[in-house]
Amino acid sequence: MTLRYEDSDLAAFTDSLILTKATRHEDWDTLGFQAKAGDQFRRAQIRYVGSGATGNHEGDRRTIPSQGFTFSNMLLPPGAEGPEHTHHDAEEAFFVLEGEIEVGIHRDGQVEKRTLGYRDMIVVPPGTPRSLKNNGDTDALFCVIIGTRKPQVPTYPETSAMHGVLRD
Repeated sequence: MTLRYEDSDLAAFTDSLILTKATRHEDWDTLGFQAKAGDQFRRAQIRYVGSGATGNHEGDRRTIPSQGFTFSNMLLPPGAEGPEHTHHDAEEAFFVLEGEIEVGIHRDGQVEKRTLGYRDMIVVPPGTPRSLKNNGDTDALFCVIIGTRKPQVPTYPETSAMHGVLRD
């Protein structure tokens, strides 16, 4: 939780801006509802700034509240997928830290796929359906940045494995 700059001790304020790997955890539950469509959709979110687009994690005191974007890491085990969906209100960027991810951009039944590796990045504009998959044999870890303070819950078109899957 970030302290207020104006009235906090400077050292304490500075410390409140730092998020370490040691204080993060892999949250396998926030996207757990998607496993209803198949085990390949099981993956972990590791939050840093804000609560991402699919969960309500404002009470997570390990994160810094978002002022204008969300930032998390996503861990995709081998064979795991991020289903086709669309963020209508914000661009979304992926920056690969470990492994490889295949990103699909969808339009009118067509899918263009590209494989991204270490230090590769893609920026997906608002309103653009996309999907992800780890086709490798090791975990893929990548940064997820969404360009708004609290994204709208994404939509899942009829062509997505998540279409019609509800949260509990």
